[in-house]
Amino acid sequence: MATSLLFAREEYSRRNPALLVSGSHPQLLCKTLEAQQCLTEAAWSGADALARMEQKRFDVVLLDSKLPDLDAEEVRQLIKLHQPDLPVLFLDFATGKLLSAEPVSGPAQQVLQVLQQTSSDAALEATHEPELETPAPRPDPIVEPLPSMVGFSPAMTELYRLARKVARRDATVLLQGESGTGKELVAQAIHQLSARGKSPLVTINCAAIPEALLESELFGYARGAFTGAVQSKLGRIHAAHGGTLFLDEVGDLPLSMQAKLLRFLQEGEVQRLGSVDIFRVDVRVIAATNADLRERIKRGEFRQDLYYRLSVFPIQIPTLKDRPQDILPLAEHFLTQLCRRAKMPLKMLHPSVHTFLQQQAWPGNVRELQHAVERAFILADEDPTLRPEYFTLQ
Repeated sequence: MATSLLFAREEYSRRNPALLVSGSHPQLLCKTLEAQQCLTEAAWSGADALARMEQKRFDVVLLDSKLPDLDAEEVRQLIKLHQPDLPVLFLDFATGKLLSAEPVSGPAQQVLQVLQQTSSDAALEATHEPELETPAPRPDPIVEPLPSMVGFSPAMTELYRLARKVARRDATVLLQGESGTGKELVAQAIHQLSARGKSPLVTINCAAIPEALLESELFGYARGAFTGAVQSKLGRIHAAHGGTLFLDEVGDLPLSMQAKLLRFLQEGEVQRLGSVDIFRVDVRVIAATNADLRERIKRGEFRQDLYYRLSVFPIQIPTLKDRPQDILPLAEHFLTQLCRRAKMPLKMLHPSVHTFLQQQAWPGNVRELQHAVERAFILADEDPTLRPEYFTLQ
């Protein structure tokens, strides 16, 4: 039986996919592995590799040490979360040198032997090649903010970059961050930027719906399924067909519902309460939580297998404390919005407010800042300038 191998290679050219590998060694490696009956599949980034692993299983994962989107070690750790026994090898695709090799057995041993031999051959060939001029490093591209989001701090730029990359895929996304950081805005942006952007985005707050009603809300019910079910109803999952299902506060799902959600994620099928009919549903899932799901797994409050299904592509949303450069732009943005809604002339922040706002801890994050600006706007009344005394922070 042929060994399957997944490549995650550095993206050197967006315009010409045939040249996505630097130099001749990676191409030679692919040919050599195929000659040894190794089935290879290419992924052009770390996110792409994680998305492909959601669809298929591989015997070996070979990561470029310099991925274009994620840190290679972080990708390795994510892979190990899902498949602890899956060998993950690092390779410098520019030189063909094998950088790390963990203990392997079975079909993966064949791949490791080929890699080690190819790496040695590449190093030997390199000694006979003329020294080439090192190309100038490419400048980091400017990442456009996500729709409806404000801020250019490094933490937010990284968030924009990851969200835009995963938006092009159908991989399940887990948004993690404190309350008030804007997880729902990120979910909306990923949906809007995806191929599903013109299809429904259906949101369900897992913490706001009583456990007794949650199953019927998610999966729907047939007429007569329970007292009061006078007509059939489609669930939120079915309503999101062709689009995106956003599961907010997914960490608060009851254990009984976690099992049913896991089955849907595995099978892509929905069965309404009181019905024997099963429907296949095409839905992209984005989940969000402010809870530490790993800690809840330890306490037996959250299923580990469901966590693996949801965290194919995790994104951490920064707190406002982690992005102090964005406090003033956000405050000015909220103030402009308030003035426009009230159809009033634009108000200004007094210079003394700048220091005042940046000195606050903002435990409630962006939501707390937004509410503080709104209170100040109301207290200022006809005053064209918002002063520190108008900010009644709690």
